[in-house]
Amino acid sequence: MGFRTRAVRHCLAAVALVLVVCGAVAAFSALTLSSARAELAPLTARGQARVVAVGHDAETATITWTPPAAAPAQATVELDATPPAVGATVPVGYDPANPSHAVIPGAAALIAADRSSGELLFIAITAVVMLLVTLVRFLSRLGLTRRGAVQVPVRRVRIQSGLLARSWLETEDIPRRWVPVYFEPALVTLPTPTTITFFGDPHRSRLVAARIDDTVLYPSGRVRHDDPHGRRVDNPSVVDDSVRARTATTSGLLPQLRADAVLIVPAPLIGFLWAFLDGGGVWSWLGATLITAALALWLAALRGSDPS
Repeated sequence: MGFRTRAVRHCLAAVALVLVVCGAVAAFSALTLSSARAELAPLTARGQARVVAVGHDAETATITWTPPAAAPAQATVELDATPPAVGATVPVGYDPANPSHAVIPGAAALIAADRSSGELLFIAITAVVMLLVTLVRFLSRLGLTRRGAVQVPVRRVRIQSGLLARSWLETEDIPRRWVPVYFEPALVTLPTPTTITFFGDPHRSRLVAARIDDTVLYPSGRVRHDDPHGRRVDNPSVVDDSVRARTATTSGLLPQLRADAVLIVPAPLIGFLWAFLDGGGVWSWLGATLITAALALWLAALRGSDPS
């Protein structure tokens, strides 16, 4: 299962896309975190302050307190949360050299630091999990072609389930088995039915590879004992010129990515939900949308989407 295998190149392209998007969003979050920490660094003194006013837009609060051995101080703090009630006592962190530079719970600088650190942690976990899943998928397929070969009559079917279409090899003998395989152009011109070589017995093994002429088909999932649900399209029994013409339109990765693009449709909605829960506004929505879209393309590559 080397780099020449279409499934490997497709999956690596999707992995690279996810890493680039995660890196770009992480860089923006890191800049925001760095700016917030620079603003918070001088605030080394602590005290108790009283809220004397809240802005008309509820985005600022004016507080007063008396630092030790100093005159009473006052500061107006920008907020990114529900403001405290006027007259409430709140903890305050301030700059001893410049008491007007202060924060209270819910201050925009504190929220920005917490949000950015949380985003960086989420992005790191996402990237690591994605790489581990990809590595496990790759390693689990490495030795399949060294298994004993058996000849099995099959038909190739394309099944559309939701937004994802996949290629399956359905055995003709009883009991039938359904083997999901990563797409190869050779599947388009496979007559129905055709006897092909399996590495491993699909009636006994959970993962089996197959071969059509010189093309090895790797499994995109486990052998199924029941008919996959979805809209089914069978290969024709006779391959004519129109069928062969479709092979040329599916040979590159660009047609594959175009076919997978439909999977990114839910990404803006998921980004909106993330921004709503996170309270991060437009930039949180954009970052979550980009990461969700990239992960959707990676998931399509991992599960073996069919662009034909």
